[in-house]
This record gives sequence, structure tokens and C-alpha cells, in this order.
Amino acid sequence: MDLHFGDSKPTDDERAAVDALLGPPESSWEGADRSDADLRWARGGREARDRRDLLLPGLHAINDRVGWISDGALDYLCRRLTVPPAEAYGVATFYAMFSVKPRPATVLHVCTDLACAAAGAPELCAGIEERLGPGSGVSVERSPCLGLCERAPAALAIRAGDPVRTAVSAPATVEEAVLAASAPDSAPEEPPAALAVPQAGQDGLMLLHRVGVVDPASLDDYRAHGGYTALRRAFELGPAGVIREVTDSGLAGRGGAAFPTGRKWQATASQPDHPHYLVCNADESEPGTFKDRVLMEGDPYALVEAMTIAGYATGAHKGYLYLRGEYPRALYLLEHAIAQARARGLLGDDVLGQGYAFDIEIRRGAGAYICGEETALFNSIEGYRGEPRSKPPFPVEKGLFGKPTVENNVETLVNVLPILTMGAPAYAAIGTGRSTGPKLFCVSGSVERPGVYELPFGATLGDLLTLAGVRDGLRAVLLGGAAGGFVRADELDIPLTFEGTREAGTTLGSGVVMAFDDSVPLPRLLLRIAEFFRDESCGQCVPCRVGTVRQEEALHRIVERTGADAAGDIALLREVGRAMRDASICGLGQTAWNAVESAIDRLGAYE
Repeated sequence: MDLHFGDSKPTDDERAAVDALLGPPESSWEGADRSDADLRWARGGREARDRRDLLLPGLHAINDRVGWISDGALDYLCRRLTVPPAEAYGVATFYAMFSVKPRPATVLHVCTDLACAAAGAPELCAGIEERLGPGSGVSVERSPCLGLCERAPAALAIRAGDPVRTAVSAPATVEEAVLAASAPDSAPEEPPAALAVPQAGQDGLMLLHRVGVVDPASLDDYRAHGGYTALRRAFELGPAGVIREVTDSGLAGRGGAAFPTGRKWQATASQPDHPHYLVCNADESEPGTFKDRVLMEGDPYALVEAMTIAGYATGAHKGYLYLRGEYPRALYLLEHAIAQARARGLLGDDVLGQGYAFDIEIRRGAGAYICGEETALFNSIEGYRGEPRSKPPFPVEKGLFGKPTVENNVETLVNVLPILTMGAPAYAAIGTGRSTGPKLFCVSGSVERPGVYELPFGATLGDLLTLAGVRDGLRAVLLGGAAGGFVRADELDIPLTFEGTREAGTTLGSGVVMAFDDSVPLPRLLLRIAEFFRDESCGQCVPCRVGTVRQEEALHRIVERTGADAAGDIALLREVGRAMRDASICGLGQTAWNAVESAIDRLGAYE
């Protein structure tokens, strides 16, 4: 490998940020003082490649300390990791939360996505920019969904430094958002996760029964409310017994694909190649989705326990938790939970004295929706651009670091706990024959009580909206988020199951339910969805890279046209949509046309 570095040098802060992560440099090649180290020595071969996965944490370290990534800082990080600077630049520019151009130390992300747009985000942005004005030392950035839809509109302030400081304002006003940006430490404390669960404390909950009941920072409180009962049961059953229980329960993935979890675990466990890895996908970036955040903030030890069980069943000794970069409170609580579990023998070399070694490492995302796709997530962890891989081979054969890998999202993993404590037959009896167990739904928009709801599969859309208090004048409901589809206000009898939504010509997705009344301009909403997919396309394949741009252009023409016939552009949209659906590499391009198509066909959006 021929590496060429520039002449830029890191500042003391930048060097300190990298060294805090990687330790002091060991040679002059890595940047040590030439009087203290050998200039001729450098890492190479396998040793250099094994450090490539530290690139993303290194970029975070610099961005957190300084607020942006300079040429000198990037060169220094690349020298430490033996990574070509051109490749590292491609990674750094892939993520929306990083900047390779100078910017203020404080960045205020204001969500302008679907729920927040309907709640007045454009006016909020304008008011914030007017109040702060030029030279304020704050960079105001319009952001995709921040996962705070139940408290829309939302803003997240991040102030670089040692340590980095964050503050959330939601529901945000101009005054509160400006305060969060100008004085993060003085901003009001974020409300507890239980506030996002209208059912908190009710009897009969399975996944949310501890949210609002236990102290999320207390391992003792978690264990006093049934924590680690499932893990002990797993050790009694053995790995094969755990997989059999999960298979018999009928648990299907809750991230949108609905793949049988037991089959995925069995396929990974049976692979002769080792090591095996477990990846928890906590990068929920679908507009309107926030259930995983609520679980992580309200019951973090449940996820730690569930990951340990999944690792034990599939023969993995290392688990990676890939967490959204926009979830600072979840990061803090999970770091604390993992440290406490490790200190108490619930993670580490000998879990519960059973001779099984397992540990968890958190890796932070940095603002890339595409990294919710499992293979893009693997590339991100490995230190490459978060672009999806072609399949086959599938992750159960060659996943993270080219090894057999099982990947599940937070909700899927947490479902394993009641399966083991109550038994597979009792779990399978909940819901319907093909959609078993409870399901979490993220309800936002034109409802009185937005939040995360837990219902058994089979409840209708109307049942859910009645719980949430749907407002008068309901015009449409978006199921599945931006990648989902719209249904009419007279279609509320749709059963909320995988098969029920499929038969109704829509999708359940990850559980997004966004209600919109007559006050929401539907054409502008569809344009925002198109802008979202244009921004979030990784650009790897032509159908998605070009198709998302053409879709947005056509919708712009329709919105801006006054009184002219939109038939030509609608025909073009259909043609582009079919091409994206048939030829895109991953689900982003394949579903980018879904919501627009459903709005045209079911809602008559442009009639």
C-alpha cells in the first residue's frame, strides 16, 4: 500500500482527541516525536488492517473535540491507522454529522422531517436563524428525523469540546432552542423516557412494562423487576434450546423485513467459520420511528441482557451495538449499563459463572439513514463508507469482518426476554398465527397522545388511533414511515399484522403510524419524502442515485405548477419508481417510490 500524506499538521486538541482513543503513537511514522521513536518502524499487513475499524470512532473523537475535521487532523488519524487519506476523506464526507470544512463549535440540528414539518418546523427554523443572526457562533442545520417525533418539533444542540455537550429541545420553541445552543448546560433537563409511553405502568405490557417503573441507571432495580431471569433460563436450555424456543415462538424481525429470527440465529450458529459476531442495529433513522430510543432510554439493561442471550445462542463472543449518533441520552445510559453489567460479572470472560465469554462494544453512527441496512452497517463499523453490499453471500455466512454475523434491531432482541420467561407456546398464542407476540408502534402527527404503544398483533389501525386520540379532520395515515405507504381515513379497519397490511396493499414496516389532518399540505409532504431519499441515497447504484433525483424534480414541478396538467410528470414518476424498485441494490431505492405512489393512487394527491 502506497500512502501519501499532506503537509498539514494537527492542532494540539486534534492530536489529543486521537491519542485519547488510540493511545500515544509508538513510532515517528505514527506521529511520535522523532527523538523518542524509530522513524523506520510502521505497522503493516494484518496488524494495520485490524485497526481500520477504529476510523469511525476516530472521526467522532475529532469532531466531538473540535467541531469539524481538518486536513491535519484527518492526516494524523490516517497515519495512526495506516489508512489512505483519500479513503478516510470519503468516509468522513459520507456522514451528515461530520464536517470537513470549518464551522462553529456549536451545531443546532433542527428536524424538518415529516412529524416536525407538520408541527411547524419551517417557522421554527426561520425564527431561530433570525434570533441568532450571523456571527452567533452557532451553525443551524436543517436535519432529517431526530427520533423525537412524539415531541415535535425537535432540536438537538451539540457543542464540541472536552467533554462534548448536548442539549435537546422538544417540543422546541425559538427561545428554548436558542438556549440549548447557547448554553447547553443550562437547558432544561430532557423529560424521562416514560413520558413517551402513554401506557406506562399499565398491566399486561410485555416490552414496555419496566419503562417508567424502574430506574434505568440501576442494575439492582432492573434485577428486582425480573431482570436476568431470561439469561439464567437461557443457560439452562443451552444454545440449541434457546434457538428452538425463539423459532417455536414465531418471532419475526421487527425492523421491517419480518424475517424469522429463529432461522437467522440457527443459520449463523451452524456456520463452521469462526468467530461469529452479533450486531444490534440501533440506528433507527426511518422518519417517524423512535421506539428503540424509548426502549434504550427507559430499559437499557433489557437490551444488554437480550444481546447476551443472542450471543450465547449463536456462538458469538463479541457484540456490537450500532447506535444513532443523534441519541446522546441513550448513549450515556447504555455505556453506564454495559459498564455496570461488566463490573457485576454479567458481561466479560465468565458471564454468570457459566464459562461463557461475551462483551458489548458501542459504535456510534453519524447521520446516515442507509446504515440501517445491515450490510451498510457492517461497512460502517469496519471503517468504510456505509454502502450496502450485494447479496449473496448473506450476513449469516459472511457478515461483519467477513465472518458469520447475526443482526437484529432493538425491539426484536428485547422480544427474546418474554419468550424465554413465559415459554414459546404462550408467546406464540399472542397475536395471530403468522404474526405472533406484541408489537411496538410509534404514533405521531395529528393525535392527542403521541408516543410508543404496545399492542398484540391483530389490533386494527383504528384501535391504535383511538388509544392515541386521533383528532378531527383526519385525512390520511402513513404506515411504515417514508419507506411505507399512505392509507385513507376510511381504511382504519386494517389489521396491524404483517399479512394484514400486505393484503391491504401497504406495509407495517418498523411500526411507524403518522396521522395527518386536513391542515397538512400533502404535496409538500410528498416533496419532503422525496428530498429525504435524495439526500440519504448512498449513490452506489444508478437506479437509486439518479431515480431519487428525478423523483424530486418531478414533484417540484408538480408543486410549483399552477393549474397545469400533472399527468406527464406522474407518468414519469411511475416509470422512475418501477426502475428504482426493480433495479436498486438495497431497500432504500426499492422503497423510495412507495409513499408517493400510494398518495397518488389511494389519496388522489394531485387531482
